[in-house]
Formats: sequence, C-alpha cells, structure tokens
Amino acid sequence: MANTPLMPKATAVWLVDNTALSFTQIASFCKLHPLEVKAIADGEAAQGIKGLDPILTGQLTREEVEKAQNDPNYQLKLQGSKVVVPESKRKGPRYTPVSRRQDRPNAILWLVRNHPELKDAQIMRLVGTTKPTIAAIRDRTHWNSANLTPSDPVTLGLCSQLELDMEVEKAAKNAPLPAAGEAENTLMSVDESTSDDAIAAAFSLDTSKPIQREEEEEIDVDAVFANLSSPKESEGGDETDDDSSNKS
Repeated sequence: MANTPLMPKATAVWLVDNTALSFTQIASFCKLHPLEVKAIADGEAAQGIKGLDPILTGQLTREEVEKAQNDPNYQLKLQGSKVVVPESKRKGPRYTPVSRRQDRPNAILWLVRNHPELKDAQIMRLVGTTKPTIAAIRDRTHWNSANLTPSDPVTLGLCSQLELDMEVEKAAKNAPLPAAGEAENTLMSVDESTSDDAIAAAFSLDTSKPIQREEEEEIDVDAVFANLSSPKESEGGDETDDDSSNKS
C-alpha cells in the first residue's frame, strides 16, 4: 500500500523503543491494531525483529515525531519516498530524433542485407520504424529505393553497438536448426577425397568402368649399378688405346 511504511512491524518496534508515541498513534501510522502494538511493547509479539528507523529511511521527520509526541490526538503523516522508481519502458518503436529520421531507410537496408536473420520486431527496436516500411525496403517497393544507400545504424547514431550485438546474438540463438537430411558442409577425410568415386565425381568420369591406375615401375638395382660402372670401363679402354697408339 502507498500509505504504509516499509516493514511496518520493524518500524513499530523502533517507534515503541525510541519515542513516547501512544499505541494508537503508532498503530495508525504502521497500519497495525493497537493491541498488536501493545503486544510489541510488552514483548509478546515481534520478538527477534530489529527496529527500523523511519527517520533514516526518509519516511518520517524528527519534527513530525516531536509534533505527535506533544499532541496525543495528532496522527503521523508518511513522507514521500526520496527514491524515484523509473517508469517501465513504453512498448513500441524507438523514438528517433527528427534530424536522423531520414537516415532510417538506409539503416534498415543495411540491416536487411547484412543481418537477414533479424526479425522485423528486432529491426523496429533498433532503429524505430514500422513493419510496412521494412517490408517496402526489403521488397524494393519503397518510394525512395533508387536513392537508398546501406548505412550502419551504429554509425548513424540510431542505436549502440551493444544493442545491435545483443539483437544479432538473440536472432542467432532463435535460428532454426538444419534438417536431419540436409547436407552439412564438412571436409572429407584424405581417404574419402582420394577414393575412386571422389576422383570420378571431380572429373565427371564414368564410374561403371574401373579407373586404370598406372603401376609403379620396379627399379632393378643391379641394372642401375651396371650402368654406372660401364662408362668408367669404356673410358678406361679408350685411355689404353691412346697409350698404345702413342707407343707405336
């Protein structure tokens, strides 16, 4: 209740212990029954409850308490709260200053192109627009479509980077999962990529015929060493012939 102090019983405990107010005055201020206040004073009720000073919380003033103590018929008046509770945000499109409203179509076009996962309601929250405007820009039926230029709404000052990131992250979480039969873009293993089917598919070959693979030629080690030694022998024979011809 608006006319009831915070923590009525704790406030009543403090008033009983620290003031000379009557039970009726305390009961009227704390919205309690006078007998309940009397039970608090006798220690029969509110045991273990720590008293709450209404003066420190700004619900009463010392002058008000002194005035009530001097006049038993005076009723305490609850002071207005010093804490201002912010009003809840009004639901609807974000307010955009008049000087920046002409930039909204460019921002909408940028969001539609760069973040197609965003829903219309999210775009409305970011730049303060309407669904018909978003649909017209998306379908290129906007009256100024030919002159629109995609522009980042953060750069234009229509929203903050944090707000944009939060909406994009929210849209990513709500995105539908791919179907079970839908192919996934994954890398093939080495064995799969070098298989006959993979090669045939890459080069559009007829898979009905087996792919002929060239067999590696076996190397004859003895023949290689024989070829390496034969030139030396022929060179040695030539030197012998030259020596014999010189001697003759």
